[in-house]
Amino acid sequence: MPQASTRRRNPAASLEETLCIELVRTADLLSRAPARLLREKNLSPEQYNVLRILRGSPAGLLCGDIASRMITHDPDITRLLDRLEKRGLIRRFRLDSDRRRVKACILPPGLAILARLDEPVRRTHRDQLGHLAPTRLRQMLDMLRACRPTSP
Repeated sequence: MPQASTRRRNPAASLEETLCIELVRTADLLSRAPARLLREKNLSPEQYNVLRILRGSPAGLLCGDIASRMITHDPDITRLLDRLEKRGLIRRFRLDSDRRRVKACILPPGLAILARLDEPVRRTHRDQLGHLAPTRLRQMLDMLRACRPTSP
């Protein structure tokens, strides 16, 4: 006799709840391989995200602007930046015009790490999602963006 599925379905769950659960499961699954790759460079996904954000703004960004651009919310951006600065990957400085405001910029060693990671990260994402046609990928992007509110 075939064994019954061990995963129980909640018949009372709404379609929205089911979708949210599936999105979280999928995000978790898709985040594992890139996280392993980053661990090899002693980086967390959040640290990698900060480095990429700063690479896109060579003149640097205010710490609050970095926090607002993060993929995932990190309540302790200061500690995250502390770790990157201690490793010599970024530099922080206070603005002369307003000493309370702190700006961060990426340093050459941070750029070098990103350069070494660019292709392996792209390859990982291709391995994960390359089986989907570009049309399907665009549809998924549109649908996911439609799920997010337009303002925080």
